[in-house]
Amino acid sequence: MFYQYVELADGTLISHSDIKNSESGKSVEVQFEKPRDEGGFYSARCELPSYKWIFNEHFTDKDLHFFKEFLEHNSLKFYC
Repeated sequence: MFYQYVELADGTLISHSDIKNSESGKSVEVQFEKPRDEGGFYSARCELPSYKWIFNEHFTDKDLHFFKEFLEHNSLKFYC
């Protein structure tokens, strides 16, 4: 299950998963979605704390860079 965190000015929705516990520690998945003008969505998901992109559909490298910086400034809020 994902929980909405914030909507950016350009309509990108950012949501996060529950905290997952594993042998390697706690992790959270953060999803980015934005409606496309031609239908469908831009969509990407990143796993924290590794900042590993699990998938990306239609976002540019520039978008992913912006999202990574966003995550670096907000990552602790996903663990509350």
